[in-house]
Amino acid sequence: MILILNCGSSKTQYIEEIIDEFSDFKTLPVLDFKEEDLENFTGVVITGAPLLITEQNMLPFIQKLAWIKETTIPVLGICFGHQLMGLVFGAFGSRMREDRDWQTIEVFEDCPLFDKLPTEFEMMEDHCETISIPPGFKLVGTSDACVNEAMQHASLPLFGVQFHPEISGNLGRVIFDNFVNYCLRR
Repeated sequence: MILILNCGSSKTQYIEEIIDEFSDFKTLPVLDFKEEDLENFTGVVITGAPLLITEQNMLPFIQKLAWIKETTIPVLGICFGHQLMGLVFGAFGSRMREDRDWQTIEVFEDCPLFDKLPTEFEMMEDHCETISIPPGFKLVGTSDACVNEAMQHASLPLFGVQFHPEISGNLGRVIFDNFVNYCLRR
């Protein structure tokens, strides 16, 4: 079963619809989440949010997700979830040119999220901030608009994508399918 931590994204319903094709799931508001909630889940998806990390006090979110520093449960952060994951590990956020369109993502490192996908594919974006590569992570995908489009932790089962696979059609579905399969294999 997959836990979806909802950070307030209007796109959460699309994540739920796609995950439901591959696994049972439960959705909780991220700030209502308690670490003991993890016991029954094989994976966690952290959604986007209508918040700016450069303008918001991120400490409550960072404290709520401190457990990911030691987790054995796979976690996928999407947009704000990706940025939040990075902040937990010491990344810094910055503003960038607003991007609310399709971008070509180039994947140049092996990553389970991108199995069965070409090395270049288009995904929908919806952000105006980015994060640096946090310590312990490797950059696995980039675009012309944003350097850190996809990252993976070197030793923990943590993945972050700046783009929105939930609104990117069939290739986005493949990413969720890959994530759920990865969770089941662990």
